[in-house]
Amino acid sequence: MQSSAVFSPLSPSLPLLKPRRLSLRHPVLTASSNLNVSPPNVVSVPPLPRRSWRLASSDSPLRAWSGLPSVSPSLDTNRFKTAATAVPENAEEGEEGSGKLSKILELGLLFALWYLFNIYFNIYNKQVLKALHAPMTVTLVQFAVGSVLITTMWALNLYKRPKITGAQLAAILPLAVVHTLGNLFTNMSLGKVSVSFTHTIKAMEPFFSVVLSAMFLGEIPTPWVIGSIIPIVGGVALASVTEVSFNWAGFLSAMASNLTNQSRNVLSKKVMVKKDDSLDNITLFSIITLMSLFLMAPVTFFSEGIKFTPSYIQSVGVNVQQIYTKSLIAALCFHAYQQVSYMILARVSPVTHSVGNCVKRVVVIVSSVIFFKTPVSPVNAFGTGIALAGVFLYSRVKRIKPKPKTA
Repeated sequence: MQSSAVFSPLSPSLPLLKPRRLSLRHPVLTASSNLNVSPPNVVSVPPLPRRSWRLASSDSPLRAWSGLPSVSPSLDTNRFKTAATAVPENAEEGEEGSGKLSKILELGLLFALWYLFNIYFNIYNKQVLKALHAPMTVTLVQFAVGSVLITTMWALNLYKRPKITGAQLAAILPLAVVHTLGNLFTNMSLGKVSVSFTHTIKAMEPFFSVVLSAMFLGEIPTPWVIGSIIPIVGGVALASVTEVSFNWAGFLSAMASNLTNQSRNVLSKKVMVKKDDSLDNITLFSIITLMSLFLMAPVTFFSEGIKFTPSYIQSVGVNVQQIYTKSLIAALCFHAYQQVSYMILARVSPVTHSVGNCVKRVVVIVSSVIFFKTPVSPVNAFGTGIALAGVFLYSRVKRIKPKPKTA
């Protein structure tokens, strides 16, 4: 049709050509096919199957397709499903890895703050106690600053204010009493002897814990625990004999601190304070701090009087601003390191926390020796090292339970 449309205007004298339909059928083959007779000298060619062609994947050549798919639809579906789900699995693995890393970094930061607050507390507290011989007043100031922080956090809803019943307050009261005494005896020891020696003596806390638990809770220590107590006692004894700043007031005050602090742990198990969602470890510590303030205030005023006024501080020849600044820093660090300690305990096992506490004691002893230039003899250092090694061993073996006896 296109040829007629093109040539008809240019040559009108030529007749229009009608297109003929070409037939590809051979007359002989047609006739033979109709008669079902094969002509002589003619080879019948079987009909070729119809095939269509399609493009395969980019990495394969052309291939024939007979109307059926070459791959099962279920296989294709599984392949696409696998490819689709592979990305979310990798993404979840990446999120889990980043989550674990962030938790490790957070825990490392908490341990660093725990140690740092302890170092600053012991250094500034020692300086205040050395300049102002009033351990009760210093202890009261520490409880007062902590109470102000606690009430401020509750007032600003930075931490949920608990709802405490009268029965719970009555159960917490013995804990507050021994907590108050423990901190008072620690400050009395720090005012008499060096920081390193006080913490060396306080390494005997496991000894008092084992004795009190056996007496009041009926917990019989395992041979492993008894074996770990021996180097603690021996190391403290060796360090005490060779301590330059040794005096009985500081030694006995540190021992009394061990007794009261471990009595608090035993009482907490004995009393079995019912804890709900509003009474976690930090909340319990906050309540004990507030109660310790009210317990300590009247005893301090009747025993030492009011020795934190500017006029009294000036009368003893001490710089008022320095005493106030160092007392505030020590009190803030005192409250902060105990808060961080409970935060760590909520994230790790008690064994890990005990090991961290042992390392903390080593850090405090070394830092105080360096800062105050405390003279330490080789025998004294050896005794301290043995005691701390015993504490570390105790923290590892105290969770080992004895094997049950077989009949």
